[in-house]
Amino acid sequence: MKNIISEIRKHKIGDYIEEVPLSKYTTYKVGGIASLIVYPNSVDKLITLIKVLRENKLEYKVLGNGSNVIFSDKPYDGVIIKLDSFDDLKIDNTVITVGAGYNLMKLAYKMSKMGLSGLEFAAGIPGSIGGAIYMNAGAYKSDMGYITSSIKVLTEDLEVKEIYNRDLDFHYRSSLLQRNPNLICIEATLVLKRAIVQDILTLIEDRKQKRLMSQPLEYPSAGSVFRNPSDDFAGRLIEEAGLKGKMIGGAIVSPKHANFIVNYNNATAQDIKDLITDVKTTVKDKYNVDLLVEQEFVNWE
Repeated sequence: MKNIISEIRKHKIGDYIEEVPLSKYTTYKVGGIASLIVYPNSVDKLITLIKVLRENKLEYKVLGNGSNVIFSDKPYDGVIIKLDSFDDLKIDNTVITVGAGYNLMKLAYKMSKMGLSGLEFAAGIPGSIGGAIYMNAGAYKSDMGYITSSIKVLTEDLEVKEIYNRDLDFHYRSSLLQRNPNLICIEATLVLKRAIVQDILTLIEDRKQKRLMSQPLEYPSAGSVFRNPSDDFAGRLIEEAGLKGKMIGGAIVSPKHANFIVNYNNATAQDIKDLITDVKTTVKDKYNVDLLVEQEFVNWE
C-alpha cells in the first residue's frame, strides 16, 4: 500500500487511515482489518483515486455508514472508500440536493424541523444518503424511491451522469445501483412536501418509542435481516419456526424481534453469517419460503 499512499499524498486526494478494524465502521461491529480507508475530498479526487487503484489492480469498496453490510473476519486487502466529504446540502423550497455522504437520520430530522415532510420514515435508519439510495431504504410503507427525483453517479468510465427516478428501477429494498455496482452515487435530489412541523415531529417521536419497545436497539445489528415475503412478514415466519433466541457463538436471533440478528456477545462475522444461514434454511424447510437477505456480504470469497 505504500505506493498507493504515495499517490494519495501526491495528488492530495484526502485523508486516509491504515490498518483499520472494520468493526469500527459497521453497525454489526464485526469485520476484519482493512488495509486502507481513504476519504476523497471531491469528485475529481475520487476519480483520481479510482484511476490509481485500477492502475495498481487493487480491489476497492465504497462504504457508507456500514449499516447494511457484513464484512468477513479475514483481512480486506483492498481499499475502502468513504464519501464523508460529499456532504453538501442545498435547499430550494421543497427540492433538496444532498451529497451521498450525508447522514440519512440527520437529514430526516433537519428537514422535519424545517416543516418538510417525506423523510419521516428515515428518522430511524442509520445510513448515508448514498447507501439509502443503493438499498432503497425504507420503513412504514415508504422508501427512498418515493422521494428521489434523480441522482448523480460516477460511471464505470469515470464520468458524472444524472439518472432520473424512472430509470432507477426502485422496488422493495432494490434499485438500479444494486445491479450495477460500478455506478457510484455521489449526490441525490429529493422532493419533499410542506407540512406542520409539530405534526411531523410528533409522528417521528411516536415511531421512535415504538421502535424502542419492539426492536433490540441496545445491541449492534444491521436492522431487519430478511426482506418480507409477499403478503407476509419474515419476523413472523422466523418466530413461528421457534428461532427466537437461537444462538451461534456471540450472535443471537433477537428475543424482542425475530427479524433482527444482534451481536449479543462479541460475535464474529462468521457467527452472524452462520446464524443467518441457519434461519434461512430452517424457514425454507418448514414453510418452503426462501427468505432473501437484505444485507450485503463482502469479502467472503
